[in-house]
Amino acid sequence: MSAELEGLHEECGVFGVWDHPDAARLTYFGLHALQHRGQEGAGIVSNDNGKLIGHRGLGLLTQVFSDEAEITRLKGSRTIGHVRYATAGSGSIDNIQPFIFRFHDGDVALCHNGNLTNCTTLKKTLESQGAIFHSNSDTEILMHLIRRAPGRNFIDKLKVALNQVHGGFAYLLMTEDSMIGALDPNGFRPLSLGQMKNGAYILASETCALDIVGAELVRDIRPGEIVIVDDSGYRIEKYTQNTQLAICSMEFIYFARPDSNIYGINVHSARKRMGARLAEEDPVDADMVIGVPNSSLSAASGYAEKSGIPNEMGLIKNQYVARTFIQPTQELREQGVRMKLAAVRGVVAGKRVIVIDDSIVRGTTSRRIVQLLKEAGATEVHMRIASPPLKYPCYYGIDIQRSSELIAAKKSVEEIREYIGADSLKFLSVQGLVDCIGMHDPAPYGGLCVAYFNGDYPTRLDDYEDDFLASITPEDRKRITHFAKSNSNYTDNEFARSYATA
Repeated sequence: MSAELEGLHEECGVFGVWDHPDAARLTYFGLHALQHRGQEGAGIVSNDNGKLIGHRGLGLLTQVFSDEAEITRLKGSRTIGHVRYATAGSGSIDNIQPFIFRFHDGDVALCHNGNLTNCTTLKKTLESQGAIFHSNSDTEILMHLIRRAPGRNFIDKLKVALNQVHGGFAYLLMTEDSMIGALDPNGFRPLSLGQMKNGAYILASETCALDIVGAELVRDIRPGEIVIVDDSGYRIEKYTQNTQLAICSMEFIYFARPDSNIYGINVHSARKRMGARLAEEDPVDADMVIGVPNSSLSAASGYAEKSGIPNEMGLIKNQYVARTFIQPTQELREQGVRMKLAAVRGVVAGKRVIVIDDSIVRGTTSRRIVQLLKEAGATEVHMRIASPPLKYPCYYGIDIQRSSELIAAKKSVEEIREYIGADSLKFLSVQGLVDCIGMHDPAPYGGLCVAYFNGDYPTRLDDYEDDFLASITPEDRKRITHFAKSNSNYTDNEFARSYATA
């Protein structure tokens, strides 16, 4: 995990099993492979001949399931599970998923990866109709919509409900007789279907979780698709034709594990290409390249190979430091970074160093890294960032919802360089990022969402729109609203308040 991006979190990971005799334990293994996607809480729901049984709790997966009896209690050959980091909703046990809903006509379990942009509006409407919410997570909204939707069966009702929620979502549901996955019309979050040698089907946020249980990838779920797994196999249905791929580019930059593949693209290889492109775009004369552990190591390898400068281990991460609590003083905050990272004095002393990192969010960690290296004797520290500057909030499932949190929204590259104390600072270009990931989908930016870097949001922002537009410049208000209006494949997807000109 990148030190700079440790304060940046993707919402969660989902994993489901259909028709395996040890489904709960298999789900535990799958969620363990997805632990990087959420460390706040975890849960598993099993289906024992139509009866749904759940266990959930706060903390890491190993803490939630510290007692073997909790896994043993989850009987049945069908399960879904979830690891959570909150972007919508507080960190209480009530918000830990999967949720179980018990109705007169059957139980349903539900979990969700992403963030709904029209959550507030939908919740107000539903509450005015008598809905009672047991959590303050946006996930619960879908079930209220399903129960109110017209339709002959559950899938019909689900399709109606999915057309009412906006934003980023990968849903995983368990009914008495099926496991269902659904992806938003942009496919902001990844979701993959796999199959084990015994025929069991797996649904997972990343392919690394398929690998850990020995499942082969069947296919990636595409935008606007529902995958239904039951005793007859699996089938794919569409709930909307108004789709346009815009997968979160931060999955490739940081969130996904390097051994995962997203739409056939290996994450490590994409990061390595980003590093190589960075070496082409912004070379610098130095003695060594070092990556900030752990997820920047792939990009550092690419930069070193392309530049011909040796790749060294100049920073060490303490693998046993988990989450650092917010410290009350600057001195203690800096000590927290020293607990996580240490400069290798014998490697960097007297050397000109190129440091590769994923991104700069607030800048404080980058500043401390530069300080650590210079204290260890580095004569020059050149920062190279394997992504463009983060300037705009994300509303699709990453917990940055204010530009004020982002240093690049307030300072120029030169001002950031001065703040962190580096001898030079360069970022990867947006075009370089798009080329290196190489989606090549016939959609803007090849099928990537790059809104965090340039404000080109592929959808309307609904409940977030007014505050966001009020926080940016008049020039940005005109440009950003024009992109959504001109490039979206959706019906009625423009910003409600458009400042665009034809």
